[in-house]
Amino acid sequence: MILGLLKEYGTETRVALLPETVKTFTDLKVEVLVEKGAGENAFTSNADYEAVGAKVVSRADVFGQAEVLLQIQPPAEEDIQKIKETQVWISAFNPLWDTKLVKTFLEKGVTTFSLDLIPRTSRAQAMDILSSMATVSGYMAVLEAAVKLPTFFPMFMTAAGTIRPANILILGAGVAGLQAIATSRKLGAQVQVFDVRSAVKEEVMSLGGKFVEVEGATEDKAAGGYAVEQTEDFKKKQQQAINDHAAKANVVICTAQIPGRKAPLLIPTKAVEAMKPGSVIIDLAASSGGNCEVTKDNETIVHKGVTVIGQSNYPAQKPLDASKMFGKNVFNFMKLIIGEEGALNLNFEDDIVKGTCITHAKEIYNERVKSVIENA
Repeated sequence: MILGLLKEYGTETRVALLPETVKTFTDLKVEVLVEKGAGENAFTSNADYEAVGAKVVSRADVFGQAEVLLQIQPPAEEDIQKIKETQVWISAFNPLWDTKLVKTFLEKGVTTFSLDLIPRTSRAQAMDILSSMATVSGYMAVLEAAVKLPTFFPMFMTAAGTIRPANILILGAGVAGLQAIATSRKLGAQVQVFDVRSAVKEEVMSLGGKFVEVEGATEDKAAGGYAVEQTEDFKKKQQQAINDHAAKANVVICTAQIPGRKAPLLIPTKAVEAMKPGSVIIDLAASSGGNCEVTKDNETIVHKGVTVIGQSNYPAQKPLDASKMFGKNVFNFMKLIIGEEGALNLNFEDDIVKGTCITHAKEIYNERVKSVIENA
């Protein structure tokens, strides 16, 4: 198999594989082509890749020779035209949301795998890019909030008086939310947490957060650990509780998302305007509409004295470690499709391979994606 590692575009600073992970592929007799400059934004040189057995070539050569094309971001418009029917594309292209791209892949007959749909099972944990990148996002969200906040996070007892600790409200206790709790507590803040899944209460409390419960939440074990759509009655009770807590908070960190749907609106404009001047909102759901009504994706705005930061790609701000984590997830997944002597082996008998595959032989393989497109 010839694996082609592509350079990311736009503001993306990560790279899908660092040299240490490339070495694990070459050890399995996989030939690796690396686009020139692919790792430069992650502080990795062409020579670093060559030292582990990769060949550094042009982008045209990668598209021309590779059997499998690997990139973090979905393909740009000009790249879609270059992909051949015989090639396999691997990235994270959010197929539950970007159905237009799925249809394009379907029409071209390209085999595609979207790493953001790896099944959330115990066996697949080592391949879970969402959890890895959410860890980075939760950590970075707290650090940025601490910098932007005009007050300290911890309590200080000084000769000049006592500084009270900051109050942090975290919406959503998934991986990003849990990391945000842990980081906030390490910085000495008081933390309160909302989540519709009662199962996360114990984890929240173990990290030092206070779990704020709203009765009547709908839970679905079949959702694989994700939050699900709630009833209107629950949404009203939840909204009032969130509004009350947001008004007392110095920082609100929004992490709530539902795969394939617009992010739930949890902080309406009136709730932002009820917050104290100088407060900070970090919205990690910005790319799917945001949990805060005034959020603008990839922008920082100030609304009535409250700083609102829409940030969906914090991992790009920690490119070296984020790339390392992402690459290890990629390798653990790709081991499932590497056969003897490094040959490509698309084993659709494996539930993880089949669940992560979006299109193959002009068919949609992932059932959730198929359902979304059929019901669109």
